[in-house]
Amino acid sequence: MNKTRRSFLYALGTGVIAIPLSTLTREGSALAADAPKLDPEDPTAKALEYVHKSPDATKLCVGCQLYTGAADAEWGPCVIFPGKVVSANGWCKSWVVKAG
Repeated sequence: MNKTRRSFLYALGTGVIAIPLSTLTREGSALAADAPKLDPEDPTAKALEYVHKSPDATKLCVGCQLYTGAADAEWGPCVIFPGKVVSANGWCKSWVVKAG
């Protein structure tokens, strides 16, 4: 196989992977934007003592390893509460400092 053909196949393979991946990323963002806000009265939220406003300014959801929302967003997804968004200024007992 010559270099041109190899380059073409590599580019084709990369494109085949990149297109669906970019679609998933956009859909994930759209789904997060449409997700309901977590109710502090939700059984899981209550069990983890979730609050929309953290009592400790150094421990906010936005600074947690489990928070997957944008750093500048008011609300974002959290792996602990699938299908819901949490306040970037919130907190729960599962809070873990974000790596890095």
